[in-house]
Amino acid sequence: MKKLEDYIVSIPDFPEEGIIFRDVTTVIQDPEGLKLAIDTMSGFLDGVDFDVVVGPEARGFIFGMPIAYKLGKGFVVIRKKGKLPRKTISQEYDLEYGKAEVEIHADAIKPGQKVVIVDDLLATGGTMEANIRLVERLGGEVVKVVFLIELAGLCGRKRLADYSVESAVIYEGK
Repeated sequence: MKKLEDYIVSIPDFPEEGIIFRDVTTVIQDPEGLKLAIDTMSGFLDGVDFDVVVGPEARGFIFGMPIAYKLGKGFVVIRKKGKLPRKTISQEYDLEYGKAEVEIHADAIKPGQKVVIVDDLLATGGTMEANIRLVERLGGEVVKVVFLIELAGLCGRKRLADYSVESAVIYEGK
C-alpha cells in the first residue's frame, strides 16, 4: 500500500534555485491518493467537537470541502480580497516582499462556533495566522488546524503554537 508521501512529487529548484516544490496536484489527480489524503486529514478530527470547516483559497477548498462533506459539516471559504460578493471583513498579512489580504463573509461564522481550518501547506504560518484572526474576529473558536503538508524548516508551527495543528506529511527542510 502506498503512503501519502508517495503521491507527492518533489520538484527541485522551483520556483527558484534551492527550493524544493512539493506538488499536491499529483495527490488529487490519483483516486487512491485523493482518498488517502482526505481520509488521513479527516482522521485528525476524530473526537474533535466542531461545527464548521473553513478552507482558504484555493487549495483549502480542494481539501476542506470533501472533509466537511464526509463529516457532515458546513464549509466556509476565505478568499483573496475583492472576490466575495457580500459584506466581508478582511485581514492583512505580510508576504516575503509586500503584503496580502484575505476576506471572509461577515456572517460566515457565528459567535461561539467551533471551527476547523483545513489547508494544503504550512510554511511560515503567516497566511494561516491571518485566517485564524478572521475566524476569531467573527467570534469563532479555532479548535484545530489541519494541513496536508508541513515544511518544518520554515517553523510555521511555532507561529501557530496556541492552536492544535496536525499535518499529514512533514518535510524537515524548507
